[in-house]
Parts: sequence; structure tokens; C-alpha cells
Amino acid sequence: MIPTLKYDEKGLIPAIVQDAENGEVLMLAYMNEASFGMTLESGYTHFWSRSRQEFWKKGATSGDVQEVKDIYYDCDADTLLIKVKQHGKGACHTGERTCFYRKVEK
Repeated sequence: MIPTLKYDEKGLIPAIVQDAENGEVLMLAYMNEASFGMTLESGYTHFWSRSRQEFWKKGATSGDVQEVKDIYYDCDADTLLIKVKQHGKGACHTGERTCFYRKVEK
């Protein structure tokens, strides 16, 4: 069953991507209705690039694809949580395992 999701005024919904095995948050990206459908159909994450204004499959050029294991949506239906098996080196375009590798020091 595909839920009725609440997309923002630009037609986007945030998607938090999490490692299905250890719970590590890997990245945050945005989907529109079409990229969400592409993700459901292919079993791999697809997003909408806000900067390039185009679709992108995570890992299409690097090979570091994300195999979707489960998709959840929050109580307001305006945020997705996608649990994946991360293939390859990592999720971040910098080469890091996660996009959240920098810590704010107090």
C-alpha cells in the first residue's frame, strides 16, 4: 500500500536514510512523488536534486548504491525514514560512510 504523503510547496518530502543493520543515520535527501515511485519500483534509493533540478539514483556513478529494506513515514506523513543496506564505501559524496561525520564542538 502506498501511503498518502504530504509533500511541501515544491513537491518534495525529506527522506532520512538509515543503515538497516546498525541504525546509523547515513544521509538526508529529498524525494518527489516520481522519485519515491522509482525507489519503490527499483528497490534502490532515488532522489530529486534540489541544486541540479534532476533525478538521481544514489550510487549511479560511484557504485555506492542503497538497497531499500524498509520505508516508514512519520505521524504527519511529511517525512520518510528509509532503511537500507549500504553497498560500497559509503553514503556521502565526500567518501565518508555517513554525511553526518562532523561534530559540533561545545
